[in-house]
Amino acid sequence: MVYDFDKIIDRTGTESVKYDLRKTVFGKADVIPMWVADMDFPTADFIREAVIEKAKTDVYGYTFREDAYFESIVQWIKRHHQWETEKEWMSFTPGIVNAINLAVMGLTNEGDEIIVQPPVYHPFFYAINNHGRTLVQNPLIDTDEGYVMDYDLLEEQAKTAKMLILSNPHNPVGRSWKKEELLRLGEICLKNNVLVFSDEIHCDLVMPGFRHTPFASISEEFAHNSITAHAASKTFNLAGMATSTVIIPDDILRKKYVDFVHSTESDLGNIFGKIATKAAMEKGDEWHSQLIDYVNDNINLAFDFIREEMPKIRIHRSEATYMIWLNFRDYNITDDELNRKMVHEAGLGLNSGHIFGKEGECCMRMNLACPRSVVERALKQMKSVFA
Repeated sequence: MVYDFDKIIDRTGTESVKYDLRKTVFGKADVIPMWVADMDFPTADFIREAVIEKAKTDVYGYTFREDAYFESIVQWIKRHHQWETEKEWMSFTPGIVNAINLAVMGLTNEGDEIIVQPPVYHPFFYAINNHGRTLVQNPLIDTDEGYVMDYDLLEEQAKTAKMLILSNPHNPVGRSWKKEELLRLGEICLKNNVLVFSDEIHCDLVMPGFRHTPFASISEEFAHNSITAHAASKTFNLAGMATSTVIIPDDILRKKYVDFVHSTESDLGNIFGKIATKAAMEKGDEWHSQLIDYVNDNINLAFDFIREEMPKIRIHRSEATYMIWLNFRDYNITDDELNRKMVHEAGLGLNSGHIFGKEGECCMRMNLACPRSVVERALKQMKSVFA
């Protein structure tokens, strides 16, 4: 079956954060929304059909996730990432941001130092600061070959830290970390007894020519010193289903985490979330393959266009996620002026880079998970201002 990713869907008036909050966020409602990390493609037919079938039942009461649900995730990860997991390692949380917060609260103490690698997904900061932990920043280094980790600084920071929250693949800079990069990070953390929380929500959005390495798959030692978070929400556009899976191979660590989650009553879940996730994991291979090809073409289109038509914008080809990271510092304008120009002159609603840390000032995150005609229109509007 050939899936149609060119179809334009009008999401206005659907209580969509991405569309219906444009006036609130950008000050005008007619910008092309390319900010919130969800996709504008139709939900896959096999997911929609599974949810509709469940909706036909007469009662939507308390539910649980049967073994077949977790087994579908085990098999997906095995097929796509060659990592042999076990369903007994898995537990449910209503979203990966929720899982990060629960891990911070349940596995660290107030005042503990937790490392992040900015520019990085901003809820990482909130999960640390909102619970009285100490934020430690290990900024990525922007090189001509792309962003890399600062291992020398990490060696020093790890001596006193208790946890590192890893974005793997990295949001927003689009790196798909190589095994040797993760190996070096993991060895530093292992040596200093720093627990690694690996957010792998974008693991199934790695572009052709690159591959995802699950952090815990590298060695037994890494597996027992880590928590891995996985979800179908980015890959199959199910963020509204509030369903994710936490994978913890270590028995003691898993019990401590699961007990804390249970104490917060966060482990019941959404009856439709499990149905949608299971359908995606069992039937989604071909849809997923076509999605990657389509998004990769969007990324290549944007990368080549920006390099040719707006060469002052610094950009690296995205290896993973459906976002690109744009650096406007060579324009010698302030962060506020960049935002004003993007919204009021280019008519585009992008994520302001400063929310990902001070390293993101005068940068923008642009979401390309939309029909190609929208990408082409957005690039032309951007060129009219920044060429």
